[in-house]
Amino acid sequence: MSLFSEQERENLAKAAPLAARMRPRTLNEFFGQKSITGDNAFLRKLINSDNVPSLLFFGPPGCGKTTLAHIIANGTKSHFEKLNAVAAGTADVKRLAEEAYRRLRDQNIKTIVFIDEIHRFNKLQQDSLLPHVESGAITLIGATTENPYTEVNPPLLSRMRAIRLNALGEADLISLMRDAIVDNERGMGVWAVSIAGEAETLIAMLAAGDARVALNVLEQAVFMAALQEEKQISAEIVRELTGEIRRGYDPDNNNRSDIVSAFIKSMRGSDPQAVSHYMARLLSAGEDPEFIARRIVVAASEDVGNADPMALVVATNALLAIKNIGMPEARIILSQAAIYIACAPKSNAAYCAVDDAIKDVEGMPVYLVPVYLRNHYDPQLTAGKRKYLYPHAFPGNWVEQQYLPDEMVGKKYYVPTDNGYEQNLSLRLNKSKIKE
Repeated sequence: MSLFSEQERENLAKAAPLAARMRPRTLNEFFGQKSITGDNAFLRKLINSDNVPSLLFFGPPGCGKTTLAHIIANGTKSHFEKLNAVAAGTADVKRLAEEAYRRLRDQNIKTIVFIDEIHRFNKLQQDSLLPHVESGAITLIGATTENPYTEVNPPLLSRMRAIRLNALGEADLISLMRDAIVDNERGMGVWAVSIAGEAETLIAMLAAGDARVALNVLEQAVFMAALQEEKQISAEIVRELTGEIRRGYDPDNNNRSDIVSAFIKSMRGSDPQAVSHYMARLLSAGEDPEFIARRIVVAASEDVGNADPMALVVATNALLAIKNIGMPEARIILSQAAIYIACAPKSNAAYCAVDDAIKDVEGMPVYLVPVYLRNHYDPQLTAGKRKYLYPHAFPGNWVEQQYLPDEMVGKKYYVPTDNGYEQNLSLRLNKSKIKE
């Protein structure tokens, strides 16, 4: 028995946010993604033929991933179930699978299971889906804002068709808003408020490709215009509403990761202008200054390294400083450190050295340390063999001596570059050696 009456359901639907009310019900109402939903596109053909395979939609927030799943639900003869990976677990998968097998056996009806935020399923939970997808009892449709090739188990991903969705363009967002503002049934038409072209463009810019953000701002703008007894939404109203909008930045999804990634790569690429831009976006969005500082510290070693050893000193001191100095002054310290890293000479030789060494240690036999290097060793083992040579007892504080295990002689991990101070290290390592 339904929990709500038909009237109650209608009331709940009317109370839903504009973005939920305006969710496209068919592909003809869907904005953007023409390469996969256009008249002759493959996804439209699959949906129209009710022959939808297991799919994985991935892309930024508000680009239509969940909407496409709902469109499939509306257009298919299969039974449709929805799970949210944040709240669901293997028990839910088992229950749905049992029902799907029974439905297929008794009624010859297939089951489509939509899992939103599928990347939040751990490996065990994803593996629990595999036999049911493989058997055909379940057609799986997943949605994720993350990179599916790193966040979804390869065996499961190999049984799904991954489809990339892109952020909506400005023209798509404006068309979506224009439909919503005049729609009397599901939109804001009953308010009889129009919107200025400058205001449309401003909302589209702030939404940064996210239809949900654009419609949420539009809904608030309509209410604000009505309160002010205005018949048109102006750019001023939008600016008043969006003073605290995080300008295309959501700390809970991969849009944040994209900006952080761009910030780090701009430091690595020696572009202080881009570094300043992306750091400003992080700070304006309320990002934790200590998080930014930690990324700068990592870059100081990973990307600058021994080409400028002072980079780590600057970055570490910046992290220490902002622990005692809050915003807004912390922004100045962060800027100094990030720009120093961006402008410093670069070398990842130390980073490569430790990773290559770890890879060898984990994949090679355990070789014995030369007896003369051991801390405690049996003198009988060294009888008649070479002794440890104390480098400080020799000119230049260096003496030719084997330190690697016998089986690894000649192996090189650290190969210094000719960049910055590392050139000095390179010269020292490559100069003529003093023979024993």
